[in-house]
Amino acid sequence: MVDLNSESAPQQRSALSPPGGKIGGATAIFWNEHELRPGWRLAIYLVLFGLLASAGILLTIAARLPQATQTNLRPSGLLVQEGIGMIAALLAAYVMGLLEGRHFGVYGLPRAEAFGARFRQGLVWGLAMITAMILLIHAFGGYSFGERALAGAVVWGYAVLWGIVFLCVGFFEEFFFRGYTQYTLASGIRFWPAATVLSAVFGAFHRANTGEDAVGMLSVFVISMFFCLTLRRTGNLWFAVGVHASFDWGETFLFSVPNSGIVAPGHLLNSSFRGPAWLTGGMVGPEGSVMAFVVIAAAAAIFSRMYPARQDVEREGS
Repeated sequence: MVDLNSESAPQQRSALSPPGGKIGGATAIFWNEHELRPGWRLAIYLVLFGLLASAGILLTIAARLPQATQTNLRPSGLLVQEGIGMIAALLAAYVMGLLEGRHFGVYGLPRAEAFGARFRQGLVWGLAMITAMILLIHAFGGYSFGERALAGAVVWGYAVLWGIVFLCVGFFEEFFFRGYTQYTLASGIRFWPAATVLSAVFGAFHRANTGEDAVGMLSVFVISMFFCLTLRRTGNLWFAVGVHASFDWGETFLFSVPNSGIVAPGHLLNSSFRGPAWLTGGMVGPEGSVMAFVVIAAAAAIFSRMYPARQDVEREGS
């Protein structure tokens, strides 16, 4: 298990080591005794990500690949959009790993555990969480399953396509907000302060979605903190990627409800909400419902018992 909160993780020679001589004065603004300070490393990563993502967007436009917009949310366009974000986030971290002399796996996605038991457990947890939210809303009269919207082979086609889309979403959003960024920021201000800051940014990030509101963003913040808990307890992001991917898949395709205010085509059911927004989440979707907070709280409590804290990690501080 890799400890993502420690600067003692295996490190090779770094290109970001401080210049020779005593660290002090103006030099101390940029370097500590070991390497470039976390804030500057994070800034370099974000610049690299921005450049790579911009290059990817330009290439897709030149190649006339489908683009996702608020009025055109077909899975093909979202796949291109999220794929660009995923590749840019991972590639920028790989470059930073070369500069810092660190193995890529310490940033949260160790290759040895790729798509392993933790990831599969996460898939089950994510589907269970969105199912629990929908069933609670349904029990109080706020959700109707409706008729099937798709039939025949097209059902499986959309199911697989949306699965690939949300796997990219899981990789992109989990790694970008809880991978390199969490690892680096935590090395400067500790794990939970970094998790809180990045979860708040993650919630604000969703404000760009059509139909998202303050309650929805608060729900995103809360579930982001749950993802951080899974990172803390499992040591990497594979569980969180699984949860994120299957939760979004269940929300968008299986139960066919708004996801962060977005209703996408190619869903399984002609489902509908009825009743007050506090119950249904309204246009935001289940994450804007009070039931989202109930389910996330229950999930955090159960997860904490099933995946106890490692004492060596907790002794390092919060």
